[in-house]
Amino acid sequence: MKAPRRGATMGDAVDRRLVERAQAGDAAAFDSLARASADRLMAIAYRILRDVTRAEDAVQSTLLTAWRELPGLRDPDRFDAWLHRLVVHACYAESRRTTSRREVELQPAHHPATPDPTLTVDDRDQLERAFRRLTPEQRAVVVLQHELGLSQPEIAATLGIPVGTVKSRLNAAISTLRAAVAADSRVTAPRERTA
Repeated sequence: MKAPRRGATMGDAVDRRLVERAQAGDAAAFDSLARASADRLMAIAYRILRDVTRAEDAVQSTLLTAWRELPGLRDPDRFDAWLHRLVVHACYAESRRTTSRREVELQPAHHPATPDPTLTVDDRDQLERAFRRLTPEQRAVVVLQHELGLSQPEIAATLGIPVGTVKSRLNAAISTLRAAVAADSRVTAPRERTA
């Protein structure tokens, strides 16, 4: 699945009438909503989980939960934010499920996200290794801010957490990324000198 363009925001909203029809039990309307959201959900899930199969499982779980809980959504205009919250929580659950099994992570053959063309392959690999050191909660706030372009209050509303928690998770994530990149640089630098 392809990733949404960078900066895609919650302004790319779905039709309110379609959400209302789906809330009333219209399966075709829900199918349209699911198809319109699938690529974006996959991009979010992949960026948090860093594994295509696990991301697909999280998206599937998200859509099942959405169908089951959609009648309870109070504001159809908040459908996108609600769906983002569901996919992030599905990613948390998927992460706990696979972590508890001590599953070995394999690098996927392809990445749904479009790589940054200004980075070298080594830089991308280094950032990927650093990003994998983040907790799923830290990955979620980083993805929502840097990939979807959401503000901290929007992230807080989407995840149902206080803005202060968003700020602390972002700060911890940035510190962890910086430390991981610095440590990785120190490890690779001596190897390059001896080669």
